[in-house]
Amino acid sequence: MNKKVLTVIIIVVVAAVVIPIGIYTISPLFISNTVNEPLPTTAAIVNKNSASQEYQKFISMNEKDRMDAAKQMSQRQKNMVMIGAGQINNTINENSMAPETIKGQQQVNATITSKTRTGSFIGAGDGFHNAEGLAKVIPLGDGNSVLRLENFKSTNGPNVHLYLSTDKTASNFVDLGRLKANNGNQNYNIPHGTDLEKYHMALIWCKDFSVLFGSAELKT
Repeated sequence: MNKKVLTVIIIVVVAAVVIPIGIYTISPLFISNTVNEPLPTTAAIVNKNSASQEYQKFISMNEKDRMDAAKQMSQRQKNMVMIGAGQINNTINENSMAPETIKGQQQVNATITSKTRTGSFIGAGDGFHNAEGLAKVIPLGDGNSVLRLENFKSTNGPNVHLYLSTDKTASNFVDLGRLKANNGNQNYNIPHGTDLEKYHMALIWCKDFSVLFGSAELKT
């Protein structure tokens, strides 16, 4: 076979292999693709009226029924209730001490200063549940103590409680009661004998859904 013809055949074969590979390799540099995916259903914007109705329906149940219902709810249903609760804001402003404890307080001012524990609330960090403000453990003149929330503000929710806990997961806690309001200065009695070295975290906790809204580590 003529060498010139053979050379041409070899060049054609090599080109047939190399050129497609080269095009496939560099093509992403020249091809532009566009995609627009919808938000996941749990992140979709919901109708505020519907959310409010779901919240009112939920809180109309007794506590046992709410706890049972919460176990059967999807995340979207829980979000609906939370969004409905978030539309409601309550404010309370209580004095730092109850009137009956003011008497004789001047004699223990120095003690209060030395024993007061404080901490700043930090939100849950999930983009929805939040709490801010100051938490203070204040010894009173009668030997008892209160946990005081100052300049407090949090997301609202169903059956939100204030806990003194050993950690942020509420694995071991003392329940100080249902949150009086999601805004304002407020006082909560601490059961006598509570070990504040052990229960050193103040939690804003949704009892029905077992969700943390915010926490404050109490330090002297």
